[in-house]
Amino acid sequence: MPKITFVGADGTRTSIEESVGVSLMQAAINHGVPGIVGECGGACSCATCHIFVDEPWASRLAPPGDMEDAMLEATVEPRSPASRLGCQIEIANEIDGLQVRLPNRQI
Repeated sequence: MPKITFVGADGTRTSIEESVGVSLMQAAINHGVPGIVGECGGACSCATCHIFVDEPWASRLAPPGDMEDAMLEATVEPRSPASRLGCQIEIANEIDGLQVRLPNRQI
């Protein structure tokens, strides 16, 4: 199973292993990662799974679709070039070792 590390705004690191095909948002919720709310359950309609994916990982992911791009304008913490929604990123073997940063707050 691929390993993903979530880095909280305070620097706390939470590493998890999750099955291929699960979204980063759902994986975070499954493992009790603090800082991911996922209020809409992964429907890309609330932006409470905002994360930051830095290079070199960002270029390994498909770019945000139109719906994700629009929702990223509604995040509580300002959008950055590294902003993504965890509900829109599916865990795959190719992203084993991915590290994402969490915003100061989601809601």
